[in-house]
Amino acid sequence: MESREDLKSILAYLPVLVRSKNLFWPSKVVEALKEMAQGPDHSRVNSGEVLFVAIRDTRSSLSLLQPLAPFASEGYALFFDEELIGALLACAFFCLFPASNRGANHLPTINFDELFASLYEGYSQKQENKLKCIVHYFKRICSCMPVGFVSFERKVLPQDRHPLFTSYPEADFWSKSVLPLCAFEVHSLGFIEDQSANALEVDFANKYIGGGALHRGCLQEEIRFMINPELIAGMLFLPSMADNEAIEIVGAERFCDYKGYALSFRFAGDHADKRHFDSFGRRITRIVAIDALCSPGMKQYALKYLLRETNKAFCGFIDQSKYCQYKGLFQVKGLHEAHLYPDENDHTSRNHLELNEASSTTVETNQGASVSLPALGNSDGEGKDLPGIATGNWGCGAFGGDPELKAIIQWLAASQASRPFILYYTFGIDALQNLDQITQWILSHEWTVGDLWNMMVEYSSQRLNGRTDLGFFAWLLPSLTSHELSNTN
Repeated sequence: MESREDLKSILAYLPVLVRSKNLFWPSKVVEALKEMAQGPDHSRVNSGEVLFVAIRDTRSSLSLLQPLAPFASEGYALFFDEELIGALLACAFFCLFPASNRGANHLPTINFDELFASLYEGYSQKQENKLKCIVHYFKRICSCMPVGFVSFERKVLPQDRHPLFTSYPEADFWSKSVLPLCAFEVHSLGFIEDQSANALEVDFANKYIGGGALHRGCLQEEIRFMINPELIAGMLFLPSMADNEAIEIVGAERFCDYKGYALSFRFAGDHADKRHFDSFGRRITRIVAIDALCSPGMKQYALKYLLRETNKAFCGFIDQSKYCQYKGLFQVKGLHEAHLYPDENDHTSRNHLELNEASSTTVETNQGASVSLPALGNSDGEGKDLPGIATGNWGCGAFGGDPELKAIIQWLAASQASRPFILYYTFGIDALQNLDQITQWILSHEWTVGDLWNMMVEYSSQRLNGRTDLGFFAWLLPSLTSHELSNTN
């Protein structure tokens, strides 16, 4: 147990004992949890500051000498003193606990209905339903602890260390790309989390991951954190993202069903997660958190911010582990401007490029040379095909982004990341009622990533300079918009 790589970094910080290669809760920890479970009137733990002191004292009694982060006390205060924090902090604690031997017989018995009953009073219906999700989660894990793992990965596009680039992707990188655009499937009904294609699911994230999950927020990200509460653990140690960062989470189980959105959000009962497990014991649920510009207004049409949004999505969509196979090749001078495209002799569909050990991909450098590369995929044969992307109106709604532009940006990023398809959930908004016809028209004309990028940049320049007030779709295909689309509706 002590030699397990996945525990090395956290085992010394956990209030557990290791005996015969198994983990056990020390009796002092069990007693401390029982005390706190009886509520603040009994335990006197009535603020984040007092909670931190209680945890510090428990650690000291177990001779856990490794110090917590310098500002840990402020972090505990934030988690505890905001609305819902008492429940959610405990939730995060359970999420962080190692999977091995964490059955119900090692946990104190807690009556969660009694513990949280008083919390419902005075809350709005939206907040009450968020609490119901957490109470349900506690009931489930204390009667049958989940097994397996949840993995969190901070994905970065650094300026000088990424195997694909010798510099951060600039406009030339996108404008010269000859990669084909991936398949695009529009869904006017349904939700990202219900997709059944094992796609990478996009979290419309706040810069501070989780957004308002711990207080009043109840939009796409906050709802996802309520129905998959293990995501909350990421808020403890992956609190924020830079412009060149994304966060990918694999294995988070879904525990709740729900109805509605924002003010109409309602807990709708238990959800039995049927997704299979991978070889690492994780649910095959892949979620990537990417944060869009907030209230960008007209600046979202400036090249600087088009690059920011496209590179942010690209960072989230790229599979860094598989591209590492190309590390040596991408050190060739000028190869950061190279573009992957199917070999001319490969008859695989442009929009469903199969990446497996038997196939090859051609890289063309900016000097005109071409090299045949081995296919993407793990050496053990797993993951030969990259999953697609399940997304929707990222950065729109409360963040104020242009939905037509954001759909195109995500399409560009997914295609450049060699994803085979996008499942796009429009949630029925009027601005995207013609999205399917537009994307299929573009695909029928075999546009590349560079083609679509250049058209988007040209449109955005005209929009920024006041030379057009049309939406991107109407500007791009005026005759199609006015005639062909009307005939297909």
